[in-house]
Amino acid sequence: MDWRSAIKGFRSYLKLEKSLSENSIEAYTRDIDKLYQFADSQVIKLYPETVTLNNLRDFIGWVNELGMIPSSQARILSGIKSFYKYLLMEDIIKSDPSELLESPKIQRKLPDTLSYNDINAMIEAIDVSKPEGGRNKAILEVLYGCGLRVSELTELKLSNLYLDIEFVKVTGKGSKERLVPIGTSAIKALQIWIENIRVHIPVKKGEEDLVFLNRRGSRLTRVYIFLMIKELAVRTGIKKTISPHTFRHSFATHLVEGGADLRAVQEMLGHESITTTEIYTHLDREYLKGTIIQYHPRS
Repeated sequence: MDWRSAIKGFRSYLKLEKSLSENSIEAYTRDIDKLYQFADSQVIKLYPETVTLNNLRDFIGWVNELGMIPSSQARILSGIKSFYKYLLMEDIIKSDPSELLESPKIQRKLPDTLSYNDINAMIEAIDVSKPEGGRNKAILEVLYGCGLRVSELTELKLSNLYLDIEFVKVTGKGSKERLVPIGTSAIKALQIWIENIRVHIPVKKGEEDLVFLNRRGSRLTRVYIFLMIKELAVRTGIKKTISPHTFRHSFATHLVEGGADLRAVQEMLGHESITTTEIYTHLDREYLKGTIIQYHPRS
């Protein structure tokens, strides 16, 4: 089978079977294109069904020589494994050459987090006497209270708020939906914004169902939310480099530190793999020591 036909079929599989977004499909395609370039450059040209484990190891060495960092190499490897899983399912190959392929060791960078007091200080620094103040307070409460990605926040819909049962429905990566619990503080801030402020904004056509709008009735941009958070950090004297994602990191870290089950946190964050969630187990030594003393039977 030629590479172009295999890649075309793989794209259809990702779209129809895996329900991935166009951005994710493009990323996977670029990764397989790199393997295609490598295969085409060999003295004896390789085809999808003739690639061996040793060929794939040589490919990883080739990618490494291009200067790609371990996390990028790991992402490419993930794409290759998905590609060969697809070929195996379609009976194009009889065995998967990527099965024993090892990922490069990645040193996970621990994300910056804010303390509960830092978050409170930022929320209290908002001037709620202004209409945008009520909205911005609701934004921070929802970012921290639900652990949303900024794109999930800007796309949050009124029709997906179930505040009476304390849940919101979120559309995450790959258009996957999940239900996330929402706490009292976030509910109260949302109700003030929606019932007392948003109702007075002339909404632009097509944006009627969006929760968060600017004063012209259009959706908020990610850049606006980023700049708003930066300004609040400066106002409250927080020196860390923070962004909307910092609130998501803080949400997860505080849950794990409080003893929440990692699988539950995974569900709330919308992580496909538990490995991604495990980054939030970077707990301080005193907390770890206290946990051992409290729970270990020989302490």
